[in-house]
Amino acid sequence: MTDRILVTGGAGFIGSHYVRTLLGPTGPGDVEITVLDKLTYAGNPANLDEVRAHPGFRFVQGDICDADLVGKLLAEHDQVVHFAAESHVDRSILGATEFVRTNVAGTQTLLDAALRTGLRTFVHISTDEVYGSIDEGSWPETDPLQPNSPYSASKASSDLIALSYFRTHGLDVRVTRCSNNYGHHHFPEKVIPLFITNLLDGKHVPLYGDGGNVRDWLHIDDHVQGIDLVRTKGRPGEVYNIGGGTELSNKELTALLLEACGAGWDMVDHVQDRKGHDRRYSVDCTKISTELGYAPRKDFATGLAETVAWYRENRAWWEPLKERAAL
Repeated sequence: MTDRILVTGGAGFIGSHYVRTLLGPTGPGDVEITVLDKLTYAGNPANLDEVRAHPGFRFVQGDICDADLVGKLLAEHDQVVHFAAESHVDRSILGATEFVRTNVAGTQTLLDAALRTGLRTFVHISTDEVYGSIDEGSWPETDPLQPNSPYSASKASSDLIALSYFRTHGLDVRVTRCSNNYGHHHFPEKVIPLFITNLLDGKHVPLYGDGGNVRDWLHIDDHVQGIDLVRTKGRPGEVYNIGGGTELSNKELTALLLEACGAGWDMVDHVQDRKGHDRRYSVDCTKISTELGYAPRKDFATGLAETVAWYRENRAWWEPLKERAAL
């Protein structure tokens, strides 16, 4: 049986890679995908060029807060994989309104439509940032949510709303919480693509505070692998952490990026730390590994080298984005 999947936010970084992977030569071959994307600044139609001619692909430009549109689309699909979100912490600090609208109200609009139309499965893509900050050890899925930024608070809210539709209505909702993603087609406001593109242009890069904030890095290939395991084999009403297994401080990451781009520490500007900057994130992936057989396959050294090479070879993709956003 062919799965008819609505992918929200499918023109963005992770969503588009999910679509390209499922419709590509290594994909399952039994899926039809409709992408619903508002095409805000981070949504790029070019991210979908390689699958645009695929017979199982359709694109709809629209807003997940548009209840009429969402209802019509969900009536035509069996599953939703919900990526659509405002996701940049710095932007949420400057103004939280759009984050609450999209991440909370938009998710609720989708869930209501899923309930009305009898959707089979709803996969909600979230983030490890909902857990807050952890000094040592790693969060299991059962740890309480303690978000510290408007962005992570809006995502925590959407997680809880999604899970409530399972507990209250019996809707098959599955939630994933990933660590920091990296790879090609990443909008150049985030740290890795920002640093790479700045350094390739001979520009300085900003390092927050003392550079001691620690993140676990997850390649988009591995994230997509984890998401589809949850879609096809996960249990309704469950949360699954997806991590990459490479913890680095921002200072350590900066050193690797400088080396990869042939630059020195004289290209680094030490800037005032971000407000409410979480010190360390770390997810425990025992559950998804034990239940679904997940394991990251892309080692960080290889993944980073491939990412730097992609940005070096694809200036035509990222230069217009930086010009428009004045990054």
